[in-house]
Order: sequence, then structure tokens, then C-alpha cells
Amino acid sequence: MKKQGNTHHKFESLSEALQAFGLPKPLHPLISLIDNTVHPIAANRSPHSHVMNIYKISYRTKLGGKLKYGQGYYDFDEGGLMFASPNQIIGSNNDTAECSAGYTLLIHPDFFGNYPLGRKIKQYGFFSYSANEALHLSDKEKATIISIFKILEEELNSRIDDFSQDVIISQIELLLNYSNRFYKRQFITRKAVSNDLLQKLEEVLDEYFTSERSLSKGIPTVQFLSENLNMSPSYLSDMLRSLTGQNAQQHIHLKLIEKAKEKLSVTSSSVSEIAYELGFEHPQSFSKFFKTKTKLSPLEFSRSFN
Repeated sequence: MKKQGNTHHKFESLSEALQAFGLPKPLHPLISLIDNTVHPIAANRSPHSHVMNIYKISYRTKLGGKLKYGQGYYDFDEGGLMFASPNQIIGSNNDTAECSAGYTLLIHPDFFGNYPLGRKIKQYGFFSYSANEALHLSDKEKATIISIFKILEEELNSRIDDFSQDVIISQIELLLNYSNRFYKRQFITRKAVSNDLLQKLEEVLDEYFTSERSLSKGIPTVQFLSENLNMSPSYLSDMLRSLTGQNAQQHIHLKLIEKAKEKLSVTSSSVSEIAYELGFEHPQSFSKFFKTKTKLSPLEFSRSFN
């Protein structure tokens, strides 16, 4: 076990991680499914903040009371799924609670070999969501997810044959596809959050340009937006896409064009001055961006008002 910096541990193998958590050795060196009801992970055995070079999918029967979404809180005592991809920091040094019952699936990337899922898995955005953006499951959804875990458990505990890897990988892909579907449902059903999110997004961007923060900090970033909206960048973009069809970066671009048109039509500032006011380092970059989005150069747009 190696320490990375002074804040978290890095595990180089699946076996090393399981040993640190006080869990049984894996039956397969590249994949392990742990029933946390039988093998709970106590907080005092956990290295808290840590990094693993494996995919982690955790089902928890309880995610704990009030959950924050955007600027609101929602009661949700039922369980759900959490995802992490290789080399993400998991947990924090302040964790004290024992993990609730459920399942933990750990998969080394090498397990996928030449299977298409090895490439496709990187397209599932929820692997970069934060813990407070876990997938919350209805009773029906929960039954579906648990049934897949049970098939995986049976397959991993059975005698390995020529079809074992095919069956396991197909079940992992099924689990991910259902998770994708259920996340989309979660976005849609969080209507109060959705309305609040769009309103707050506009307020954050308006304040950014009104305060002229762009002069010193440049064009607002997706990371800046996500921090102000208390969401991870991936979750923010996916939620916006489900609401408007556009991700966070596209919303920033829309606001830039809106502010640019406003300045070009009602001020006497030059194109260069407007470019710097909006956070562009070079006027040429602004002109190219504006023309790409509007089919007109800033000067052509400005002249249309005179």
C-alpha cells in the first residue's frame, strides 16, 4: 500500500485493497463482488480517503436522511448506487460511519480485455458524479439492480468455464444501462431542483459578468459553475442536458453571446474592449467565437444597429 501525498492511500491491486478493508481475498484477481451484509466494512478498518485503479459500483441500502441537490434538500432514506472510476479519490478523512448493507462491485480495467465494454464504460458520465449525486432507486428499480448483483454473485462463486467472462461482462453492461436509464428518470423527477437549477445558473452567470470578474478571471468555466451550484461538473452537464438539451459549456457560450450582443448593440466600446470585458485573452478569439455562433462578425452585428 502506497501513500500518495499526505491525504490519501493508493492501492495498486484489487487484493491489496480488499486486504486493507479486512475483506476476503478475491476469487478472481481482476473482479470481486462483496456482500456487505456478510462482510461489512467498518470505518476503523477503512483507510478513509483513498485511490484505486479499479471501477467501483456500490449499492447501499441506506444513503442517509436528507440529501442535498443543488440548493435544496430532499428526504431520501432509501438506498442507491454510487460509482467511481479508476484513480478517483474516494471517501474523506472525516468519514466515521460504518458502511451500510449492500453490495460492492470492484472491477479492474484489465478484466474487460478486448470486450467493447472496456471502451464504452468511459462514456457513462455517472462514474464522475460525487457521492451526494448518487442514484436513488424506487422499490422496483432496486429489485432490478439487486437481481443483477445476485446473478453476478452466483456466477463469480460458480465454477469458471468458457462462458463465465461473457456472462459477467454482459451483466455488468446491463447494470450500467439500467443505471443510465434510472439516472435519466432521477433528473426528470427532481422538478423542484430543475427549476431552481436553471434560475440559479442564470444568477451565477449574470453576477459573474456584472461584477466584471471576467476581466481578472477570464471566461467562466464549468468547474466554476459546478462549485457555485454544489454539483459535480458531469452531473451538472447531464442534468442541464436533460432539461434543455445543452450541457454546461453550451450554457456558458449562450450567456457569452447574449452579453456580447448586449454590449455591441448598446455601448460604444470597441470589439477589443468588449472581448477583454467578457474574459477573452485575444480579440481575434472573441471575433472567431462570435462569428461561429451567430454567422456574423462582431463588427457586422454592431453595424446592423447603426
